[in-house]
Amino acid sequence: MGDAKQAIVEGKTLLGIEFGSTRIKAVLTDLEHNPIAQGGHGWENRLDNGIWTYTLDDIWGGLQDCYAKLTADVDKQYGVKLTKVGAMGFSAMMHGYMAFDKEGTLLVPFRTWRNTITEEASDKLTDLFGYHIPQRWSIAHLYQAILNKEEHVSKVDFFTTLAGYIHWQLTGEKVLGVGDASGMFPIDSSTCDYNEKMVAQFDELIADKGFSWKLRDILPKSLAAGEKAGSLTAEGAKKLDPTGTLEAGIPVCPPEGDAGTGMAATNSVGVRTGNISAGTSVFSMVVLEHDLSKAYPELDLVTTPSGEQVAMVHCNNCTSDLNAYVGLFREFAKATGNDIDDDTLYGTLYRKAMEGDADCGGLLAYNYFSGESITGFNEGRPLFVRRPDAKMNLANFMRTHLYTALGALKVGNDILMKEENVKADFFFGQGGFFKIRGVGDRVMAAALDTPIKLMETAGEGGPWGQAILAGYMLQKDEGETLEQYLNNKVFKEGKVETCEPVAEDVKGFDEFMKDYNAGLTIERAAVDSLK
Repeated sequence: MGDAKQAIVEGKTLLGIEFGSTRIKAVLTDLEHNPIAQGGHGWENRLDNGIWTYTLDDIWGGLQDCYAKLTADVDKQYGVKLTKVGAMGFSAMMHGYMAFDKEGTLLVPFRTWRNTITEEASDKLTDLFGYHIPQRWSIAHLYQAILNKEEHVSKVDFFTTLAGYIHWQLTGEKVLGVGDASGMFPIDSSTCDYNEKMVAQFDELIADKGFSWKLRDILPKSLAAGEKAGSLTAEGAKKLDPTGTLEAGIPVCPPEGDAGTGMAATNSVGVRTGNISAGTSVFSMVVLEHDLSKAYPELDLVTTPSGEQVAMVHCNNCTSDLNAYVGLFREFAKATGNDIDDDTLYGTLYRKAMEGDADCGGLLAYNYFSGESITGFNEGRPLFVRRPDAKMNLANFMRTHLYTALGALKVGNDILMKEENVKADFFFGQGGFFKIRGVGDRVMAAALDTPIKLMETAGEGGPWGQAILAGYMLQKDEGETLEQYLNNKVFKEGKVETCEPVAEDVKGFDEFMKDYNAGLTIERAAVDSLK
């Protein structure tokens, strides 16, 4: 406690603030990356004229409240005021579209990653570049606005992501960490900059529109982790802390996306390393050692905060249907006079699943609460089906729902591993799916036929990862890579558990997936029939 207080007083601390979809969170650490204080603010996007958005008032009110709660935590724990930090950084959910004119005025409401209104632009740019451009990418939003002949496009002077906007307002610098930039426009990993050929292709595509700008004129500058990205201005300090307590001049690292901070927070930035976040939705990322042979609609290509290519498999559905069935068992237990706490309930059901047949005994389920683009669904219907002679018991039932939570993820990763021969030494797991050790990690290891690593403690997630990136900028040795910094100075003492794939589980999951892929026609019929 005394060491932390002294670090705060002397400004020997690091601050990371991340804007997630439902929560803005701040984490203050010492220079050894140990969390010493935190703050948070809940928020929700809103549907405004068919656009999922957050207003500028949402953004600044949320940031200021989050920071105020951090400073209150510092005051409560240590009895001192937070006046300065060694370095700071801001991160946010990736993609989306924030466009500004020459006066810095927001031209249209912030279009978040959640919007699926750019299908035409996404398809045309993917064909043009020979590189998958998902609908949520910033360039897809810009080009769709051009296709829609939106009046504001001619006035665009700068467009960026949410993290880039926050950084610009607090430092005056129009820059972006390369990981976040890779969700705006394709990146050339050899330069950590936008792909020059594709930039030229885009400029040629819109040449007849008569805009006064070229694409590079309006994109933020791409910076690799460790590069200097400006400092907190006096105006920026007041925007972050309206009380005027926080001093200006604090170094600020490149703003990143939540994928990049997740990689930093799980030590998954080296080639052949990967990480998985599994909860309501699930996504996996693996750092590539070679380029893919072609573009795949099931795979997104982004980069690490250092610019290495990363293949991402993103699925909309993971544990929602599983949780619904656990809720059914909770309701049954309560009806029999047994009030079971969640830890006992989940632990009992998850561990029971491991007693089931490796192939789930012929049971099949789909967890599609919403659409799943990897398997070609714009809508979903949760579904459970079985053959009359299937082995219907509790163990197989629970195992089926654990397996199907990862079904779409396996489809995407099978493309990577079986068609593109991508290798991963391990995937680092985080999220609610892994809460019961020896179950979620074992099932994931079977699905991906790859070791799954879990930290003893999950750390503080994305904002902690952003604080690490601030620390890397501030403290890295000459020539020290981000991977070396993480291994030598952040995770050296961390306790990690590794779950190796069990051969019988791997074979069983592959057998389950034969039914899963064949049964997609059943899911299609459910979507078409149940309106």
